[in-house]
Amino acid sequence: MANNAPASPSAFMLLFRNAGPETHAHLDAGQKARLAQQWNDWYDGLAAQGKVQHGRPLGLEGRVVYGPAARVTDGPYAEAKEVVGGYFFLTVASLDEATEIARRCPGLPLGLSVEVRPVADVSPVLDDVRGRPPA
Repeated sequence: MANNAPASPSAFMLLFRNAGPETHAHLDAGQKARLAQQWNDWYDGLAAQGKVQHGRPLGLEGRVVYGPAARVTDGPYAEAKEVVGGYFFLTVASLDEATEIARRCPGLPLGLSVEVRPVADVSPVLDDVRGRPPA
């Protein structure tokens, strides 16, 4: 018997990579304005459908804290393709739906990539601490 009940919404993050300033350096002011409008239209359309809860660009500066001694360096200094330029927090039915949304990213023609990740209720790495077997 087929289950026709709609899937319950799940949380997903879209992480926009390869989004450093060099990705947009070749664009003139008009092209940048059109691209910004495309991003705004995409976001606003998703918001109107109730699929995006929030999203923001990330600043270019920051710090990285790492290691057992909690060392701090200025950064983030990643390879250009690794730079995360922002995120969307989605509430959609499935990974497939989140992926289809990511495929409409206006930055893809410029070389951006979009990482699509489910948001877990608890850390999947540490889940066994709560007495649950790893997924």
